[in-house]
Amino acid sequence: MATVKYFLGMLLLLTVYACSAQTSKETSATVSKNSIEAYYFHFNSRCTTCRTVETQTQVDIDILYPELVKSGAIRFTSVNLDEAEGKAIGKDLGVSGQTLLLVKGDKKINITNEGFMYAVKQPEKFKAVIKEKVDSLLGI
Repeated sequence: MATVKYFLGMLLLLTVYACSAQTSKETSATVSKNSIEAYYFHFNSRCTTCRTVETQTQVDIDILYPELVKSGAIRFTSVNLDEAEGKAIGKDLGVSGQTLLLVKGDKKINITNEGFMYAVKQPEKFKAVIKEKVDSLLGI
């Protein structure tokens, strides 16, 4: 009986290892339905405000949700729409221009306007918007 349990345990470990070791061409937009992805879509040419929205979003997520970031439950990704991979991710998510998007499974929350309104001159207000929207995706 112990041998059967040992064998099943080893089989389970090998299956998990084999699945995680496989490489995939899937975009990160389709990898996980349980995690929250924060995407900042941009082009090669970017102004100071564009760069600030990107930086402030990443900093705020890191500050607000350090454990979830560490575990991979929340990820921030900067996506260049001038690159082939960026175009593919944008197409998957229905994005064709500068966009700040929070995604969990089929739910998408576009906070581009808030980012451009508040990131530079009212970063605390922008941080509050991020918290409100991410918390809603977490069910908090």
